[in-house]
Amino acid sequence: MTATAVPELRADARTAARVAAAALVCGAAILLFAVHVRPLGYVPLVAGVALGLAVDRRLGRDLALIATGQAIISAISLKADLSDAGIARFAVALSLAVIVPTAISRLAFRDRAISFPVNTGTRWTRTMWLYLGIVVAFGYVVLPYYFISSGVYQNWPDLDSDGEIARLFLGVNAVGLWDELFFICVVFALLRSHFPMWAANLLQALVFVSFLWELGYQAWGPLLTIPFALVQGWIFARTKSLPYVVSVHLLFDAVVFAVLVHAHHPHLFDIFVTAP
Repeated sequence: MTATAVPELRADARTAARVAAAALVCGAAILLFAVHVRPLGYVPLVAGVALGLAVDRRLGRDLALIATGQAIISAISLKADLSDAGIARFAVALSLAVIVPTAISRLAFRDRAISFPVNTGTRWTRTMWLYLGIVVAFGYVVLPYYFISSGVYQNWPDLDSDGEIARLFLGVNAVGLWDELFFICVVFALLRSHFPMWAANLLQALVFVSFLWELGYQAWGPLLTIPFALVQGWIFARTKSLPYVVSVHLLFDAVVFAVLVHAHHPHLFDIFVTAP
């Protein structure tokens, strides 16, 4: 082995360790949310942060921010709950999962990797507008069959009153907005500081999809949520526009809301030709 080969091997080992650290932290979401194995799920979370700090202090620091957000979320059940207490739990935990990592990053680390780009100064292109229509059309065709044929609509409350339907509308939209603030603006943005876009996108999708699984998107839901998470990351990387990815998400969630209401009360929103 030549002298130049040794540094290359060390560099390869360091790269592998960095990827392993991020995979442990993001992969912990599968145990915390999808499989719901707690406290075992915290073991890879802590191990990933420790490995990150050992191999690259800045990486470890940013992984700790992601881990902090996940730990805060895991403090509550993500089962849909439209009661006053359930809404309050979601509001507090999900808000803190964004606020705490952002505050630590800005105030303690003096870093601005986490940002929420609203005024980008760039007009939406014709392709971007067209994609919004495609999202609605895709949701209209696929979501009724998914939710009703799989029975996963039962993961949401029965919607026994107009008040519960209104709460569902607010909840679906609030969580949809939060998804982009946390998974894209926090998790994806921090990972992008250390890894290529494709790698950061795959890692954030692990966390995103695991969260959505516990929220109720089960059965064959990952066939929908995995591409959705990846496309949202890719769009944000290309457009750097929070309003756009939020618009995409909320349009999709508008269809989700209508399907959930229709599934529980077939006479409402009876407009879906693919509903079983």
